[in-house]
Amino acid sequence: MPDLTQRLQDALSQSGDASSDFDLNDDVRVPDHALTAASVLIGIRAETETVILTKRSARLKHHPGQIAFPGGKQDPGDAGPIDAALREAQEEIGLPRHQVDILGALPPHQTVTGYQVTPVLALVNGGFDPTPEAGEVSEVFEVPLRHVTSPQMFQIEGRRWQGRKRHYYAVPYGPYYIWGATARILRALAERMT
Repeated sequence: MPDLTQRLQDALSQSGDASSDFDLNDDVRVPDHALTAASVLIGIRAETETVILTKRSARLKHHPGQIAFPGGKQDPGDAGPIDAALREAQEEIGLPRHQVDILGALPPHQTVTGYQVTPVLALVNGGFDPTPEAGEVSEVFEVPLRHVTSPQMFQIEGRRWQGRKRHYYAVPYGPYYIWGATARILRALAERMT
């Protein structure tokens, strides 16, 4: 079996379209306004083959308590999507840049909230003790890579949104309900790794 780095590089080399929160909802119209650039870090611990995720603070105005990758909006001072993902990961979970080996990026993901998100795939090397930024992150946890890259682990679920039923991917893990944009981005990775 190829090593982790080779498997991830092979996944990045696979063709695939950009994803969106609209993929499972043909009746939902894609916003026609300019999207805000954002990035997330799909950080995979090399030693344990686990994906680092966060639980957002319940005090946040947007997406409180949801499971997410470290990441956020690109700032004017960021050199690009990779720089933004690294900055956000350092701010949100205390991940030092020197412990991150960038492998590349998946095609962008468009959210219903108006963001064009670049998922940056990276290996996290060495001992890393997460430090959640109290205002944004209530918990940092890890999920086995094999769990979130196995298509059979994903479910299609739905709930009402803006007066209609909206469908989305979910990939629950223990007490963590991973859904929405985070699950869709993981599903895009899973599709490339199988």
